[in-house]
Amino acid sequence: MLLKSLQKYTLVGMAVAVFGVAQAASGSEQDPWEGFNRKVFAFNDTIDRYLVKPLAKGYKAITPDPLETGITNFFDNLLEVRNIVNDLLQGKLGQAGNDGGRLLINSTVGIAGFFDVAKHWGLPENSGEDFGQTLAGWGTGQGPYMMLPLLGPSTLRDTFGMPFDGFLSPVQYVDDVPTRNTIHGVSLLDKRASLLDAESLANGDRYVFLREAYLQRRNYLINDGQVADDFESEEDF
Repeated sequence: MLLKSLQKYTLVGMAVAVFGVAQAASGSEQDPWEGFNRKVFAFNDTIDRYLVKPLAKGYKAITPDPLETGITNFFDNLLEVRNIVNDLLQGKLGQAGNDGGRLLINSTVGIAGFFDVAKHWGLPENSGEDFGQTLAGWGTGQGPYMMLPLLGPSTLRDTFGMPFDGFLSPVQYVDDVPTRNTIHGVSLLDKRASLLDAESLANGDRYVFLREAYLQRRNYLINDGQVADDFESEEDF
């Protein structure tokens, strides 16, 4: 299965980072494994440049905008399961109710989530919750920044949360392997296609730009939109 393979790469990346990189580490306090992370970034960037990005461009070119929006809505609707569980784990009962209502309405009236009917019924889409955010809410420090093979930017805390979030993915319970892998593949292309226009914002050192953008975004999500000015105020893992 594709996700299991990606999780395997994640664990391999963690093991190499934890046991083999400390002595060659450089960079800021948040990125002590920068030397290793840059190598992984180069590996990921090569795969993206020659495989994923061209496929995403083709996907965007041949997919009508309404269909592309519907596909994005479909995958966002699947994520509501993860959102609801993490809402509850963080004690966000109101948000859990909102997300639960969205899942129910969009999965039925919205035709499996293809149409976001719920937002027109007073149930707006939230920024999303995952187990990395839940761990942060429980007081777990973010730990070092990590660049994971194939999966991209993360932190030690967020990486430990990935298997839990994977367990909550409804796609994992599709019995037919080719169908499951096709869904994962379309999801990847849809996500990559959504980032094509944002690439023009990157400037200077692309590795640093991606790292800072990721950490700022995670800080924004963890603090529910109230961004702290100093990332380093968070305790180390």
